[in-house]
Amino acid sequence: MSDPGVSREQRISDEGLKRLEKQFNSGVKPSSMVLKQWIRRYGEPARDIIKKYDMYTGDLDD
Repeated sequence: MSDPGVSREQRISDEGLKRLEKQFNSGVKPSSMVLKQWIRRYGEPARDIIKKYDMYTGDLDD
């Protein structure tokens, strides 16, 4: 069940970011096009995860 006071949008965002991190942990190396989509959808938190796994390049901000 969801936590009280947490918006649906925030729950979806948290779940999505957990999926991104799970992909990296399993050894998946998404293409730059896919990483750009993550950043576009989830913003700075996704960028931070991508940097954490050393997959960030400057062209992801285009």
